[in-house]
Amino acid sequence: HSFCVCRYALGMSGGQIQDEDISASSQWSESTAARYGRLDSEDGDGAWCPEITVEPDNLKEFLQIDLRSLHFITLVGTQGRNAGGMGNEFAQKYKIKYSRDGSRWISWRNRQGKQVIEGNSNAYDVVLKGLEPPIIARFVRFMPVTDHSMNICMRVELYGCEWLDGLVSYNAPVGGQMNLASDTVYLNDSVYDGAIIHRYMSGLGQLTDGVFGEDDFTQSHIHNAWPGYDYVGWNNGSFPSGYVEIMFEFDRTRNFTTMKVYCNNMLSHNVRTFHQVVCYFRSESDWEATPLSFSPVVDDTNPSARFVTVNLANHMASSIKCQFYFGDAWMLFSEITFQSDSLGMCISSAHTGRTCKLHTEKSIQNGIFLQFATSCISSCFPPDEDPTHKVDDSNTRILIGCLVAIIFILLVIIVIILWRQVWQKMLEKASRRMLDDELTTSLSIQSETFAYNHNHSSVTGEQESNSTYERIFPLGPDYQEPSRLISKLPEFAQTSEEPAASKSTTATVIQDGAPHYAEADIVNLQGVTGSNTYAIPAVTMDLLSGKDVAIEEFPRKLLNFKEKLGEGQFGEVHLCEAQGMQEFMNKEFLFDISDDLPVLVAVKMLRSDANKNARNDFLKEIKIMSRLKDPNIIRLLAVCIHSDPLCMITEYMENGDLNQFLSRHEPEGQLALLSNAVTVSFSNLCYMATQIASGMKYLSSLNFVHRDLATRNCLVGKKYTIKIADFGMSRNLYSGDYYRIQGRAVLPIRWMSWESILLGKFTTASDVWAFGVTLWEILNFCKEQPYSQLTDEQVIENTGEFFRDQKRQIYLPQPVLCPDPLYKIMLSCWKRNTKERPSFQEIHQALLDTP
Repeated sequence: HSFCVCRYALGMSGGQIQDEDISASSQWSESTAARYGRLDSEDGDGAWCPEITVEPDNLKEFLQIDLRSLHFITLVGTQGRNAGGMGNEFAQKYKIKYSRDGSRWISWRNRQGKQVIEGNSNAYDVVLKGLEPPIIARFVRFMPVTDHSMNICMRVELYGCEWLDGLVSYNAPVGGQMNLASDTVYLNDSVYDGAIIHRYMSGLGQLTDGVFGEDDFTQSHIHNAWPGYDYVGWNNGSFPSGYVEIMFEFDRTRNFTTMKVYCNNMLSHNVRTFHQVVCYFRSESDWEATPLSFSPVVDDTNPSARFVTVNLANHMASSIKCQFYFGDAWMLFSEITFQSDSLGMCISSAHTGRTCKLHTEKSIQNGIFLQFATSCISSCFPPDEDPTHKVDDSNTRILIGCLVAIIFILLVIIVIILWRQVWQKMLEKASRRMLDDELTTSLSIQSETFAYNHNHSSVTGEQESNSTYERIFPLGPDYQEPSRLISKLPEFAQTSEEPAASKSTTATVIQDGAPHYAEADIVNLQGVTGSNTYAIPAVTMDLLSGKDVAIEEFPRKLLNFKEKLGEGQFGEVHLCEAQGMQEFMNKEFLFDISDDLPVLVAVKMLRSDANKNARNDFLKEIKIMSRLKDPNIIRLLAVCIHSDPLCMITEYMENGDLNQFLSRHEPEGQLALLSNAVTVSFSNLCYMATQIASGMKYLSSLNFVHRDLATRNCLVGKKYTIKIADFGMSRNLYSGDYYRIQGRAVLPIRWMSWESILLGKFTTASDVWAFGVTLWEILNFCKEQPYSQLTDEQVIENTGEFFRDQKRQIYLPQPVLCPDPLYKIMLSCWKRNTKERPSFQEIHQALLDTP
């Protein structure tokens, strides 16, 4: 269940939360005080910054927000200090603590028990994180966490709605354990935030987390949860009295009308709703002498889970103690909510000035629209069951107003669905018609992209081309102009009309478990050897060109050519031995080779007949490559540019490319032992994949887009060291991996995302897609080409199925050696929506965590 109702901003960015309600442990200066820690605000010096540098394992620094009343908080947003480009401090990780009374502070944990939340990767993007489970609190603290000493600044926002239930804690027995023939069912309160004393709990947890259990209690809404996760349950054998007693504490005395208990009724497992409940009420210090008794009418033939409504007869109380009597061997509760007359007006606290009504709030975060619907009756909850907005059953006018508004929203949703269906049918007809004809291509000049000339042809017309990249558009005439198509797609419509000069090079990052990649203006460097190098944002290009990196001129006579690795239109790649290379290399290069031995290098050489544009591209490629410094990226060692032919000298690994290396090996096992084949262990496969992810994480941190990530473009050194390169396209050995259309476009379509093929969009998200295919190659030992059972045309048609998203697309199958966690990583890389694909940082961490 996503909390689609309780997800609106609580007032940090909008100003509803007053300055006096924002405090901090310390401040670096008056201009970075706590009141400046508001999301999307540049007031003061741009953010809250603590007085001292944040150290590892030091959680003394915090930014605190007082909401003045209890709130149901489902989402948090963080941002670093940009200050109009002057600041560059942000929290890469943080923890959250919360309190309902200001004295007892609770550390938030996710459903897997993890406290640390991944934060920002730069100073300007907004990162939103869903809180699962949500928290109920008045006070919230953001506590930056760091792995090393660093300066940190934060801007934050809280999303949710007021907790009108008023419940601050419940005291209940610890849940039991049910042993079924097929599995063990754990019915404990797994997200409980209170203390457990003598097997009794005192706090809030599963019974107030807004998640309603399934009819079959062994199933769960939560991914990877154990059987029984959504319920708290007890066995009557552990309670001689025949009942379970639960006490509920509220923030103040209220006039209670009803209590609603969500019960499981799976009769086949001896689970039944309670047959009687006896409730005692306390308004001051003493319990009322006469309890209230209620016996629900239960349909014994219906095994569905359901709410049981208990009439509390307008009792005044600040505490309620209820005894639930067993109707069978087991009693399972998933949610308990309360309604009272004092909440019937559906009015929130005076300090916010909000009223509970149906409306849609649009928060604009760096150009990305976040739509949160807020209402009295949530579509995430059954009618009248949202614990955050209680509607008095007797207030007819409010109820009718809410129902009318819901009907209106449903009509709008129906119209949108019908419109999308009509649009999809039109698109499908166009695509089917065009796929029957000969596939066409177009060299598209995109006004919103700044590009260097590349892929120059010896033909006169092609020499003048300044296209960003060649595109394949098999689906219809609209695709000949991507800007026309993009304006029709909801996920791209927001940026399609922006002029190039104002297009943002950053984007809001929405990580509710998933990222939104910046689709910035990019500069594509097409290698003169015909190989795809890297595509980088224009802003990064300008930044890099601001300072020169010294690259030594290397004497040509010391190069001993061994083998031609490949060739392109204007250049060649050679494998060479370089004598005395150690004298020309920066101290950052560490080679375990003595000074008198030659170093194996790759030499990219520009042909002497190359035109002026190719020469300029070659020099620009040198400038960019000189700035790439990462252990898993091929490094530029030296150049020969004082005379023709121009050369750049890069690292080369003695074991060649990863594709050929793995194809010569076999997985460890009995068959390999019998055949005496050279083997590679599964752990070494994971180690190589992790290095590729690390290298791509580095490139993506600079907004570099590789465009041709595959095993053929990864080189293998000693001890399975991996470095990412770009030689694959220039080698005839891999010509079958590239699709040529009418002799012009050359694209690795079997590694490309649907948006790269159909829209010509190359981003970090499309590199993530290619990484998924590369991981698939690795786990297959490169014995098979991706989609080997499909022709090139069928691969493109399958790409259209990913675009249409009608569940007819074909995924690469799970390799024999691939465990489920790794295959899930692959599938996440191939998500249709780019925002749902993981970042390389997340992929790298997931691979590190793989056992």
